[in-house]
Amino acid sequence: MMRNRLLKEKLCKGEPALGLFINTPSPALVEMSGLLGFDYVILDAEHGIPDLETCEHLVRAAETAGITPVVRVALNLHQNILRYLDTSVMGVQVPMVDTREDAEGVVSSVLYPPQGRRGLAGVGANRYGFDQSMAEYVETANREMLVVVQLETTKAIANVREIASVDGIDVLFFGPMDLSASMGIVGQTGHPDLLSAIASVVQAAREAGKATGTIASDAAAYERWRKAGSQYLSTSLSGIVRSAGSAYLESCRARERALSKSTVTPRSS
Repeated sequence: MMRNRLLKEKLCKGEPALGLFINTPSPALVEMSGLLGFDYVILDAEHGIPDLETCEHLVRAAETAGITPVVRVALNLHQNILRYLDTSVMGVQVPMVDTREDAEGVVSSVLYPPQGRRGLAGVGANRYGFDQSMAEYVETANREMLVVVQLETTKAIANVREIASVDGIDVLFFGPMDLSASMGIVGQTGHPDLLSAIASVVQAAREAGKATGTIASDAAAYERWRKAGSQYLSTSLSGIVRSAGSAYLESCRARERALSKSTVTPRSS
């Protein structure tokens, strides 16, 4: 089995997986993410700008580098989700899932019958029917597709057990910043009320046999959420570029300052 299909298997084993949000439509960046050793990329079609044709190229880059491509769609609408699925992504992440009905709608859109109502055609997702029969492909796709729902509001927290109980959902993803805004404590990601809400998500997911996920912007955040029980952890590529770039510049400038102090300027004759 190719590595780009191993994300779901890893989560099912209780193992952690590290990914990157990518909102820049660059196949090279996706390929480099895989070569670095990340487990998955989230192609961000909600806050990013990848369109359907670009997403198809990004998926090809992911396959080349052996990294699982997941797409975050903007809308929980059947036809919107379907078109991104046909680009061959191996997972779908849907924002603003607030109720059991919302979650059921996601599963219905992502999976083929009998579990869902995803439409079937000869497209890139099934390699145009070249490799296997449609019946074999449908069985494989329903088994291997990763379904992630984002819980971002107080309404979602109130309904978390109902959402977690929906068959076909693999990961409950909580966004600390969005949750804090919904709770009226914007940006206070260490607030006791927010931590209590997140604990309820983790507990509901554990009881339902699901994984949880969130943003791990740095190693400290990774450790915090791993201790809380989360497995599906990610950060943004732009954040890594910002932090690594800033650290590199500061290191070079500090050395330049040291060199300037140690250099004796010769006197003019």
